[in-house]
Amino acid sequence: MQPFVYILASKRNGTLYTGVTSDLAGRVSQHRSGNVPGFTARYGVRTLVYFEQHVSMDSAIRRERQVKKWRRRWKLEMIERHNPRWHDLYAHLF
Repeated sequence: MQPFVYILASKRNGTLYTGVTSDLAGRVSQHRSGNVPGFTARYGVRTLVYFEQHVSMDSAIRRERQVKKWRRRWKLEMIERHNPRWHDLYAHLF
């Protein structure tokens, strides 16, 4: 499995969550179900709006930490560049 950095949103310009995983479809499915307690369940953050694949988990973790430190505006600009309509990208994983 390839490592990914991903961003979920509650809605367009809503609450954002940045994560890293080696099973993107499975992890997003967990977030979408709301059955896993935590930030995404509490704030209804379920829409996959951005993801990027990495060659190693180390590089994915470094990128996740970098993105988490970014200003909100920078994250929104990155999402808008790659997914201007904020479509849910979950269906594209299959």
